[in-house]
Formats: sequence, C-alpha cells, structure tokens
Amino acid sequence: MDPVVIPILVAALVVVFLVAATVRIVPQARRYNIERFGRYRRTLQPGLNFVLPVADRVNTKLDVREQVYSSDPKPVITEDNLVVNIDTVLYYQITDPRAAAYEVADYLQAIDQLTVTTLRNVIGSMDLEGTLTSREEINARLRAVLDDATGKWGIRVNRVEIKAIDPPNTIKEAMEKQMRAERDKRAAILHAEGERQAKILTAEGTKQKDILEAQGTQQAMILRADGESKAVELVFQAVHRNNADAKVLAYKYLETLPHLAQSDNNTFWVIPGELTEAIRTVTTAFGDQSGGAGLSASAEREDAAADVADSDKDSVGAPEIEPNSTLALDAVAAADEAAKQAAAAVSDAKAEAEAAGETRLPGR
Repeated sequence: MDPVVIPILVAALVVVFLVAATVRIVPQARRYNIERFGRYRRTLQPGLNFVLPVADRVNTKLDVREQVYSSDPKPVITEDNLVVNIDTVLYYQITDPRAAAYEVADYLQAIDQLTVTTLRNVIGSMDLEGTLTSREEINARLRAVLDDATGKWGIRVNRVEIKAIDPPNTIKEAMEKQMRAERDKRAAILHAEGERQAKILTAEGTKQKDILEAQGTQQAMILRADGESKAVELVFQAVHRNNADAKVLAYKYLETLPHLAQSDNNTFWVIPGELTEAIRTVTTAFGDQSGGAGLSASAEREDAAADVADSDKDSVGAPEIEPNSTLALDAVAAADEAAKQAAAAVSDAKAEAEAAGETRLPGR
C-alpha cells in the first residue's frame, strides 16, 4: 500500500470522528445537559446542536413530558390507631433539566419518600372514616407540600391521587356489617313509614266513607220525610177540599180492619172501642139502599157487639175478644157484611155521580 494513502485515511477518520463528536441531534421533548471538562455548560434544546469535541460531553438525558409515577402501598397509622395501606399516583413534569440533574440525586425516590412522609402527617390527624371520605382534602394537602418541596428540584407536580386505601381485613368485615346494619335500618324505617302512611290513608278513606254514607243517609231521610210530609199535606188538602163526610171516613176505617187478622201468629184480636160507632155510621148511612133482611140481621149483630163493647168500655177502654167466642165471630161477620154493604153503596153513589156529572167521591 502506498505510504501516502495511509495518512490520508487516518486524517479522514479523524475528521469523521470530530464531526460525529461535534454534532448532537436532540429529539423533541428531550433535554440534554452538557458538561465541559466535568462542569455543567448548557442544556441542549431539541434539534441540531454543536458541541466541542472531546471537551464537551452529554451528562444526562431528560424527558420533559408529563409523566406518571405509581408508588407501592405504604402503611400509614390513622388517628384511631388503625394501620391502612395507601397507594398513590403522582403526575409530574420536569421544568428545569439542570436542577433535576444537579439539585437532587434521584428525584423519583425523593418524591416517593416525601409523599409517604406527608401522608403520614396528614392521615395521622384523621380517623379511618375521615380518611375514607376525605380523599380530595388529602390530595390537595399532598400537592401543596410536594409543589413547595419539588420546585427547587426543577419538577412541577401537576396532580396527586390516592389510588387505594386498604384497611385491615377485620376492619373491612366490621365495615361491611355496619353497612349491612345501616341498610337494614333504613329498610325497616322505610317499611314502617310506608305502613304508617298506608294506615293513615286507610283511616282517612274510612272516615270519608263514613261521612259520605252518613250524609247520604241524612239526605235520604230528609227527602223521605219531606215526601211523606208533602203526601200527608196533599191528602189532608184533598180531604178538606172535597169536604169528605163521616160516612166515607167510617168506610175507610172499616176497610182496614180485615188486615189486622191476616197474620198467622195472632191468637186473639183487640177490637177498638170505635168499631161499633163506625158500624152504626155505615149502616145508618146506607141502610135505605140495602136489603131489609140482611140489614136487620147485621143490625142485630151490631147491637149485640155494641152492648158488649159498651159494657166493657168503662173498665178497659178496648175489649179483647177471644177468637173462639161467638161474640167475636158475630163482630167479624158484622164487619164483613158492613164492608160489603159500604162497597155496594159507594159503587151505587159513584154511578149516580157519574151520571149526574158530579165530582168523584174521594177515597176510591
């Protein structure tokens, strides 16, 4: 090989090495700390950078994007002397590459230990229930402490979250029992409240029903009484307007007597004292229009009944006649005969009134 070629090759290799050592290409979101003869010189930004060969060297390469650090569960004692394991998640970002490389040896370990210390201080002043229900407060206090401490390290803590709080198994069982008892209590209260409301509504409904039924009964009685009053008034006015005499009234009186003996349970009948007077009135009024033989027989029976009634009138007022006695049979026969005669007389009078164009007799 030509002796001239060898020096040329060596010179070319040296030039290539010097160029390679001079040029530094930094990726995006990366920062390189440059030391010159062991002393911090500057921080290279993303892109093409030139350094002094041999004298300058890259000490640390840092990622300035936001990063996530999840710590292992750490035991922490609460105010009520219960040990709980707390797992945290840290979101941080390097803002000063020089401080992150030269102000702290290992910033992740420093942040982890600072987080544990702060947790123990914060949770040590809370009981278990407060710890489980105050995550936002714990996160805010952790972030405030970490921001104050990591600022000089060139690190900004964006967010701190408690990922898990694990109490002991015995405490978990007790909490589950407590939660079950609380739910049973709520269910019992809701059930009792529902029964109470149901009973109240039922009572109110019954009350309204009774009130409406009473009002309906009251209105029915008022309307019935009003109707009966109007009916009696109309009958009274009709009787007085048509000037009904004693003959018609006596006939109506005798017409109702047979209904007294229609019941099967009657063993005796009470004949009113006015019976004889009514029979006399009817027989006297219609005596001329009936047959002589029949009238004489009925008159004899009527006189006999009248004698018996008059003899007992002073003692009892209304004689009681046994059904098997001859006097009772005669009185009943006389009443039937008088009713028949009164009916015939009323029919004849009605025919004569219609023929003469007179007013119709009342009561028929």
